Amino acid sequence: MTVGVLGAGRMGLPVLRRFLAAGHRVTASDPDLERAGAARAAGADVGGAREVALGADVLVTVLPGAAEVRDVAEVLAALRPGSVWLDLTSGDPRTTDDLAARLHRAGVGAVGAAMGGGPAGAAAGSLDLFVGGADADVERVLPLLVELSRGGGSIRRAGGSPGAGQLVKLLANLLWFGQSVAVTESLLLARDAGLDVGAVRDALAGSAGDSAFLQRHVDSLLRGDHLRDFGLDRCVEELEVLDGLAAEHGTPFGLAREVTRLHREALARFGPVDGELLAAALLEERSGRPLSEVRPRPGG
Repeated sequence: MTVGVLGAGRMGLPVLRRFLAAGHRVTASDPDLERAGAARAAGADVGGAREVALGADVLVTVLPGAAEVRDVAEVLAALRPGSVWLDLTSGDPRTTDDLAARLHRAGVGAVGAAMGGGPAGAAAGSLDLFVGGADADVERVLPLLVELSRGGGSIRRAGGSPGAGQLVKLLANLLWFGQSVAVTESLLLARDAGLDVGAVRDALAGSAGDSAFLQRHVDSLLRGDHLRDFGLDRCVEELEVLDGLAAEHGTPFGLAREVTRLHREALARFGPVDGELLAAALLEERSGRPLSEVRPRPGG
């Protein structure tokens, strides 16, 4: 199988390395010369985006967001009938479905498989993939999905449209962002009320108030690590996509909009820097002192 990859950045490069290690021929394109050089050094054939699309059995987009996906619409139009577009971007499901509909009319399949796990997960093949698309198209790209998740990740079927994968991944991110600020506020109150924050954290684990954030990431916060693998501006962009969808559908979304508002305020305070926990950092700053003064659990 010839796999074309558009985007050789912090996620795209480890993704194409996984495909190369699995024995696929990989062609790649990235407008950044340094990233294109890294793809070439990894063993990919590097060329222009349209050239990569023309020769691909499966064209994989690993891009920062929906705007970048829209920018490659003309490149996608170069795909041959019978080929498949696999979008790994955590983008706007409306964009993915619109482009997929155009490709379908040209005889090209489409699958959305938004990634959870970050660059380390991509390198280890331990990504959680939120997958949307027709069964026949998903079957075509399944060997690639398996390669990206076989090291402890998962393939999670989200729905029959390619955009379903993006939507469910964005919902998962919304819940994580919400948990991160709720846990931060809870621990700040516990500290200010004179409780031992480490003891409170341990008491909440396994309770009705437990969460993936509390189980896996709270100790990063207590170390002062604000998880700088993902841009705060991208966090806000993802939340705003969901806000727009909720407005279109008339869905009650008040609590989610408060989460979005807090992340917008964090973006205004810190700028478009990397840090998925910078909304939590803003809450710490407003409280007068960081939670990193609290000792993480042993081994955390």
